[in-house]
Amino acid sequence: MSKRDNYLMPAREDYLIEKKKRNSRLFHPFKKENKELILKKENIGIYPGSFDPLTNGHLDLITRSSKVVDELIVGILINPNKQPLFSLEQRIEMIEETINTVGLTNVKVISFQGLLVNFAKEINANILIRGLRAITDFEYELQMAHTNFQLNPNIETLFLTTKTEFSYISSSMVKEIANLNGDVSKFVPENIEKRLRAKL
Repeated sequence: MSKRDNYLMPAREDYLIEKKKRNSRLFHPFKKENKELILKKENIGIYPGSFDPLTNGHLDLITRSSKVVDELIVGILINPNKQPLFSLEQRIEMIEETINTVGLTNVKVISFQGLLVNFAKEINANILIRGLRAITDFEYELQMAHTNFQLNPNIETLFLTTKTEFSYISSSMVKEIANLNGDVSKFVPENIEKRLRAKL
């Protein structure tokens, strides 16, 4: 071995040792232990509303939202300033019936009162899901998204546009039609239609 080789060898060995140490500090996502850490991080979303009653538009957004989060919470807001057609217990029951019928296994229904961001913090949710039916919804929803972000920067708002066939449906419209003995079968799930008929 030449003097040059003797001079370079320790340097190369030191380099390899340092490289090994450096690699050991890197995060390798395909290592079993690191993969488990990634999988443990869950995205929990909240789709809030009064759902009085649940419509096909709501159900469409619930179904689509359930595909982009690990767990979806349908949050029923308790608003003391409103007199709902259906009680809180009835609305929870109706939504649970519907999501069980369509087979959404990662969706839960929970009621809440007060600020949405506080409720999100309580259940460790990090995504708020809001539906946009028309451009007129956007200005209000954007304002709410900015406000919620200021209240809790760890929570993001995800906007989903409704399908065209559901863009005009609202709970208030459904109740008005049902109250006048109109056919609401195109606007709400079957179990909700039966409840409306019995109620009105």
